[in-house]
Amino acid sequence: MLTVGDTFPTLTLKSTIDTAKGKEFADLSTQPTAGKWKVVFFWPKDFTFVCPTEIAEFGRRYQEFVDRDTEILGVSHDNEYVHLAWRQTHPELKDLPYPMLADVKQALSAACGVIHKEEGVPLRATFIVDPTGIIRHVSVNDLSVGRSVDEVLRLLDGFQTDELCPCNWRPGQPTLEAA
Repeated sequence: MLTVGDTFPTLTLKSTIDTAKGKEFADLSTQPTAGKWKVVFFWPKDFTFVCPTEIAEFGRRYQEFVDRDTEILGVSHDNEYVHLAWRQTHPELKDLPYPMLADVKQALSAACGVIHKEEGVPLRATFIVDPTGIIRHVSVNDLSVGRSVDEVLRLLDGFQTDELCPCNWRPGQPTLEAA
């Protein structure tokens, strides 16, 4: 599995970006974007139970990521048409403000090392990637437990300070000085 300090893979994948006719799909790259951080999160399957709670929460909190100069990329191994069908039928996903990448061949999941050994689907992995493409944080959950968007935002804030942040640090709290 890729870890902190590794370069996040650069791949271009079909993506579902909208539900409006003629604007549904685009090819998107995971390559670094000047001045932008990335949060790339994987989920196991569309049309399941835990996954939409996470996907919808990232959507509700989208502006908080934009305010931090951060792009969100959501990824599963479902194809772009399945992503579109799910967005069209799930009320909390219809207006999702970020793309759903279709990692059909599991090239990105495999490159990141986040495929569940028995199920063959992506684990609930989250990568925080800095503007140069270097992974600054990785967390991986088993299939049954969703991640915390609050924690992803807290970690992103900490990394963006470029300072030492103590346990449970929150923006506005003091950082640490090296002795």
